[in-house]
Amino acid sequence: MIRRFVRRLRRDRRGVTIIEFAIVTPVLFTMLMGLFDLMYRSYAQTVLDGAMYKAGRDSALETNASSAAAMDAKVIDMVSVLGPGMKFQAMRRSYSSYLVAKPENFTDKNGNGVRDPGECFDDVNGNQQWDADPGQVQSQGGANDVTRYTMTVTYPRIFPVAGLLGLPTTQTISSETFLKNQPYKTQVVQPVQSICT
Repeated sequence: MIRRFVRRLRRDRRGVTIIEFAIVTPVLFTMLMGLFDLMYRSYAQTVLDGAMYKAGRDSALETNASSAAAMDAKVIDMVSVLGPGMKFQAMRRSYSSYLVAKPENFTDKNGNGVRDPGECFDDVNGNQQWDADPGQVQSQGGANDVTRYTMTVTYPRIFPVAGLLGLPTTQTISSETFLKNQPYKTQVVQPVQSICT
């Protein structure tokens, strides 16, 4: 009698679908929320990139925003429509030309790819030391200068899947562009010196 009951129970398929659904649903929803979170990040990055490119184009116009704060405000206004709780951080580095927006050149005597003490270098910013980034920090620069403009945005994730998986509940994205200042007066260019210390 018990054997018959067990055989009949083994053949009974009623309720299998609901069990399978209960097993698959949490995994499926987690994957979907993760995918939506990734898609939202991609969308937010695209909006930020567009705002930065617009800032770069606008800075080349005669009627451009004359202050860095006004330019930041334009970018923030364009990106803020994505949602509340966003935090923005702007960073600027100015250079005399596009050609010096890179590590200062140095003579690598020992071939290790690192500037060691005693190896000569071209001091393009006049601070008497080798710089991996010779730009003037937090400066829009002067006439005819080039500015590397970076905006970093931190926003709360819109889906709770990150918290469930132990990931941070905020997401950080960043974008940068180069701005060319108008030649409204004579450009001040630091003479390049070769220093061997």
